[in-house]
Amino acid sequence: MGFYNHKVVWITGASSGIGLALVELLSRQNTKLIITSSNEEKLKTAAEICEENRIEYKTLPCDLSDSTQFIGLTQKALSFFGKIDILILNAGKSQRGKAVETELKVDRLLMELDYFSNITLAKDVAKSMKKSGGGHIAVTSSITGKFGFPLRSAYSAAKHALHGFFETLGIEERKHGIFVTIVCPGRINTPISYNAILPNGITYNKLDKGQENGMAADVCARKYLRAIKKKKREVYIGKKEIYMVHIKRLFPSIFYKIADSIKPT
Repeated sequence: MGFYNHKVVWITGASSGIGLALVELLSRQNTKLIITSSNEEKLKTAAEICEENRIEYKTLPCDLSDSTQFIGLTQKALSFFGKIDILILNAGKSQRGKAVETELKVDRLLMELDYFSNITLAKDVAKSMKKSGGGHIAVTSSITGKFGFPLRSAYSAAKHALHGFFETLGIEERKHGIFVTIVCPGRINTPISYNAILPNGITYNKLDKGQENGMAADVCARKYLRAIKKKKREVYIGKKEIYMVHIKRLFPSIFYKIADSIKPT
């Protein structure tokens, strides 16, 4: 992919799953990478991949659920290579728990990480992109950002919010050369369910069968990068579960029958 050659790409959530797969692919394309994760130990794996492929990179650890760590974060990222051509906002956590049983602290935590951290970085980076002549911002949403799903109320709410913000950002800034892509994965074989949060705030620490049987992370990452290259506004990535997005839009009564019959996992 010559499109990514020499571009400066900042990836959050870079230490595992889709983020790590993106690092793997981009490190083979002579891309300059800035890699961010709250898990500094796991971030070493992403750094080792960059070392093996002999590309320029910088690590920028940050717990994006803690807004106090945002102070000066974008300026530090910009100081590494002087600009950011592509921002990939991939950090986030999922949830496992019924809406009425989920403590409000969990709703707030997921909204802070899955929504506010993303829009905060997007605002800051978009300002720098306007000064440098443009760029691209991609955000990892989910197909549950397009419809509700059992045991995912807070997660789905945060992902729905992403669509409202980033669709607006894309419309407003496209004329300034800033393109926005909302990526909606379905079930991808990643560790996301391990870190999902239960109603009381405890970590789920299990691999769901849906995740285990999902699309491989590297396949998802290739489709992710292709969507950015093609400047798509929104893309759905996964197996047959992504058809639920279209069923909800075209045949809502059928969607609700299917949703009501789903055994929560």
